[in-house]
Amino acid sequence: MLLSYLRKKLRLTGTKYGCGGGGCGACTVMVSRYDPQTKNINHWSVNACLLPVCQLHRAAVTTVEGIGSTKTKLHPVQERIAKAHGSQCGFCTPGMVMSMYTLLRNNPQPTMEDVTEGLAGNLCRCTGYRPIVEGYRTFSAESCGTHLACRFRSFMDLFRAGQPELFSKDDLLSLDPTQDLIFPPELMRLAEVKDQSTQRFCGERMTWINPGSLDELLQLKAVYPQAPLVLGNTNIGCVWAYQGIFHPVIISPTQVPELFKVTQKPEGVCVGAGCSMSVLKSVLERSINDFPPESTHMFRALLQQIKLVGGQQIRNVASHFSTQISIPDGRRRVSIDKDFFLGFAKTILKPDEMVLSVFIPATRPNEIVHAFRHAPRKESALATVNAGMRVWFNENSNVVKEISIYYGGVGATILSAERACQQIVGRPWEEATLSDAYSTLVDEIKLGPSAPGGKVDFRRSLTLSLFFKFNLLVLQYLKEKDVTQGEIPQKMQSAIQPLPKHIQPGYQEFQVGQSAQDPVGRPMMHRTALNQATGEAVYCDDLPQTDGELFLVIVTSSRPHAKITHIDFSEALKLPSVVDVITAKDIPGKRFRTFIGYDEELLAEDEVTCVGQMVCAVVADSKAHAKRGAAAVKISYEDLQDPAFGSCFQEAIEKESFFLPRRKIERGDVEKGLREAEQVYEGEIRIGGQEHFYLETQSFLVIPIGEEKEMKVYLSTQHPAFTQVSETLGIPSNRVSCHVKRLGGAFGGKVTKTAILASITAVAAWKTGRPVRCVLERGEDMLITGGRHPVWGKYKVGFMKNGRITAADFQYYANAGNTADESVLVAEKILLHLDNAYNIPNLRGQSAACKTNLPSNTAFRGFGVPQCMLVIESMIDDVALKLSRLPEEIREINMYKDVSLTHYKMEFDPENLVRCWNECMEKADFRQRRQAIDLFNQQNQFKKRGIAIVPIKYGIGFSEGFLNQAAALVHIYKDGSVLVSHGGTEMGQGIHTKIQQVTSRELNIPASLIHISETSTQCVPNTCSSAASFGTDANGMAVKDACQILYNRLEPIRKKNPKGTWQNWITTAFLEKISLSATGYYRGHDLGMDWEKQEGKPYAYFTYAVGCSEVELDCLTGEYRTLKTDIVVDIGRSINPSIDIGQIEGAFMQGLGLYTMEELKFSPSGVLYTRGPGQYKIPSFCDVPLKFNIYLLAGSSNPHAIYSSKGIGEPTVFLGSCVFFAIKDAVTAARKDADLTGPFQLNSPATPERACLACATHFTKMVRELH
Repeated sequence: MLLSYLRKKLRLTGTKYGCGGGGCGACTVMVSRYDPQTKNINHWSVNACLLPVCQLHRAAVTTVEGIGSTKTKLHPVQERIAKAHGSQCGFCTPGMVMSMYTLLRNNPQPTMEDVTEGLAGNLCRCTGYRPIVEGYRTFSAESCGTHLACRFRSFMDLFRAGQPELFSKDDLLSLDPTQDLIFPPELMRLAEVKDQSTQRFCGERMTWINPGSLDELLQLKAVYPQAPLVLGNTNIGCVWAYQGIFHPVIISPTQVPELFKVTQKPEGVCVGAGCSMSVLKSVLERSINDFPPESTHMFRALLQQIKLVGGQQIRNVASHFSTQISIPDGRRRVSIDKDFFLGFAKTILKPDEMVLSVFIPATRPNEIVHAFRHAPRKESALATVNAGMRVWFNENSNVVKEISIYYGGVGATILSAERACQQIVGRPWEEATLSDAYSTLVDEIKLGPSAPGGKVDFRRSLTLSLFFKFNLLVLQYLKEKDVTQGEIPQKMQSAIQPLPKHIQPGYQEFQVGQSAQDPVGRPMMHRTALNQATGEAVYCDDLPQTDGELFLVIVTSSRPHAKITHIDFSEALKLPSVVDVITAKDIPGKRFRTFIGYDEELLAEDEVTCVGQMVCAVVADSKAHAKRGAAAVKISYEDLQDPAFGSCFQEAIEKESFFLPRRKIERGDVEKGLREAEQVYEGEIRIGGQEHFYLETQSFLVIPIGEEKEMKVYLSTQHPAFTQVSETLGIPSNRVSCHVKRLGGAFGGKVTKTAILASITAVAAWKTGRPVRCVLERGEDMLITGGRHPVWGKYKVGFMKNGRITAADFQYYANAGNTADESVLVAEKILLHLDNAYNIPNLRGQSAACKTNLPSNTAFRGFGVPQCMLVIESMIDDVALKLSRLPEEIREINMYKDVSLTHYKMEFDPENLVRCWNECMEKADFRQRRQAIDLFNQQNQFKKRGIAIVPIKYGIGFSEGFLNQAAALVHIYKDGSVLVSHGGTEMGQGIHTKIQQVTSRELNIPASLIHISETSTQCVPNTCSSAASFGTDANGMAVKDACQILYNRLEPIRKKNPKGTWQNWITTAFLEKISLSATGYYRGHDLGMDWEKQEGKPYAYFTYAVGCSEVELDCLTGEYRTLKTDIVVDIGRSINPSIDIGQIEGAFMQGLGLYTMEELKFSPSGVLYTRGPGQYKIPSFCDVPLKFNIYLLAGSSNPHAIYSSKGIGEPTVFLGSCVFFAIKDAVTAARKDADLTGPFQLNSPATPERACLACATHFTKMVRELH
């Protein structure tokens, strides 16, 4: 593939590996081709991970390195994403840059719709997307001053004059298309030569053939009947990457002109079967302009669907029609109708036939066509259900002459609703006709309870809902043609209106009050953002290959609970270039790592306890050879009885399968509080797990030095000291140095499993005596490393009629997986945060980490808090529904208001919590919007709006006190430059940038003199994990200590020469033999929790925040849009507002994913189905709140952390729940229309399926009544 060619052969490492399946956009490059017919140069953004180099004949490829660099000149696209703070970990940034660059090469003044469409194929897990959109908004036509949104923004700018901005738009590089790279003239000359010779590329195991003519294509197809035809490689490439299916011969007809011919006729458009979706989109757009409006219904329906299929990179290469089919003895026309598809990927075409072109007819007079699609995410997701519907009326009549209704996603192939159509043909389009059709559809579209894909009730409900939307569109059409006089009821009209999607400029409010020379408190750009935007930033797998380097691939268990009877790797060792197989027996030191008192095997030796457990590893001279070797390893098992998967938790609970200790905490008298309450309610909620989906997968390079058993370990980890592999190798820690330059995201997922993977890689390097690299593929990473704990929360609450809660009893069960990992600590933190922001006098909580036969779950941003707080907030919602009151009233009544004690007897002052609440209510204009939403819901039956406001009180620091310490090493060189080393790792949270600001303030020097190279155990030993939102708190104080030591040493020099420069002072200090190097240390807070006494001080302080979101929900499909989000956060005095606001936004979007869309799916036997972005959907650009405002609370301080700041990385993940509760609020309004009131259970994530079914529309009831 082009990606490996760029990275390994050309050493252009700016293009990143993110998923290998074209789903994340990290590998985006621009491919340009010259069209000799039109004399135009066409530019396409493409996924390098799916693009074969064999297909690039006559093409020019531009990577991020080719458009600009910090060493020469930046391109404006690179500069603006960096200066707008749109790059945090930076791993996705080169892909974003190249998508935007390609868009601008084709359209120098795009609209904002163009921008978001062009970026839709790119994912980011850090930023929350808002700063990327804002940075690239500066290129759009809307920034010219004439667009309505621009004029509105100008008004708001005047209104907020004097407020500081996160970045200035005044000094940005201007876009000058004349300075872009030219297309190579030699490729133009080559394209003009009509060379139709066949190209044949022979690899080690595969032959790739590019035929030069249609005749040759047909001959090749006859010789190689099993060879797939590949154009965009978006199908075969993904199957190859994720399933390992191999084809010895591939035929790629990209040079066959007949497959790319487009012809427009009065009857319609004929499009070559090889044309990409982007070409088809252009053809349809042109046809809509060229044909009379009444003839364009088919074109419009197809165009609407194409925009939702894949990202721009996929549409640019994917052919619009399957090309697995040919034409030997002449040509024939075949209708694509109900008889065309026989099954999944099977048609009526013969094996030796191939589709040459597809004819798209113009619609006839009195004919209307519409297409519908529902997917788990609004864009770039495979459809759950799609539909195409067409009706043809008699002239000037509403009597149906013909009708077609087709569904996808409700059977093995396309399904034609023939019986429903028969009910309609020959009858007028009116209520009685349609009523019969609905009843027939319910009976005709059958899905069994165990149908592949699940979601049975939802999919059947969608078939009715989509037909209902078609009905309304047809009625609207008939009314416009004056065929019928009846109006569509006003309350129903919104059912056919699209959800809003225009992203408006957000607002960020922060305070800057110090002198202009002081960098602390200013929105400084991430210190390596420009390097990240140019592809110069080095990640672990970007390190150059070393001499003799080997690659390691892990072999994992295929059974959930079994005894290993034999591992046979003889066939693997026979393969060329396979060097060795590493098993547990090869480990020279400890064969396990210990976490919280539990041992976890590095490699399973006798027994496996989940699918995906690591058993052995294959080492070869390349990744491809190591993968082949891993596939050749045969493991024999003897299944053990009764694996517990914990999908419903009952299995583990019944077997008392828990990791100990189980914790309990209580204050007051809960039983008495429940007895004295005027009402008591019991409820529950289930919260699903979440995949970290850091863009950079687990990566390692271990290099044996060859002397005195020394090892260098380069890796991507949050905890360098924990990944020192010395105990695994049986050598002292001083022989192993761990080096972390930066991480491409982590979120808690690069600690425990990272240590195990590093140990396995080190064993391979130890045994072979050669450098060993290991980089997990996306599917491997998701299978092996675990994620956020699914939690089942149960509660019993007592409350008074005035809304005051008197008692609450909680039980939490967390699915820990097959090993303990950090699950017991997660269960403890759940109990420490069970009160959230509420002063409940009688409170009890019990938690358990359930041992199951699924891959072990681990730390994830928030560490159990996002799960436990959703439980108490769901309880608050239920109390409100029981009392027929608004949830925000119940929240406000029960909130901490005065100096209080937590349930573990820690005193705190909630003044800033209350301030955040009041300011959020005011800035969100909550009460007025609540009234507007009520009115909207009264006027609309199938679209509902909801709003929710949610607070958080989040404890900062490690409850294990020793983890709060930190150290630093600061060197001043003779030229005055400063090198800082500290124990924190840079993973996008901006710790190095903040440390640079701390150093600048303490030494009183410009930031340009300060450099931070890496985090290394050679410089700072015994580091603690960069986690718990405490990295800057601890390491910042250590660096401050070192800087103050140095500054005090220089005091006599400054007194002697007060007018001297920094460089003068340093030179003098050196000559006077004053040490210019110092170690700084921060002891940290003495925190801890006594679980026997149920009291303690587990946190240094609390970060407070309140979030408010409004959504619009389509009750017929469960789709929603977040219209507006306002967040007020107390982070004390921000060290860097741009970084802190970026952390707030990114955490919020991660929470939005957790609570509304991200679902991990396992088979009944414990196999993870969701192993990549194709199956697992994280939020994308289309999920950003349309108006996203962040306010940092003014006038706050915090004596417990550096410069009165507060930790912010984790707390606002939970604020994503305000979208969850806004959806629930909208569902409540829908249920009210269905005469359903009172509490109801809405589990997390609130996917479209759950939201739709909870709305209990007429169509949902029809499906359920059939049962």
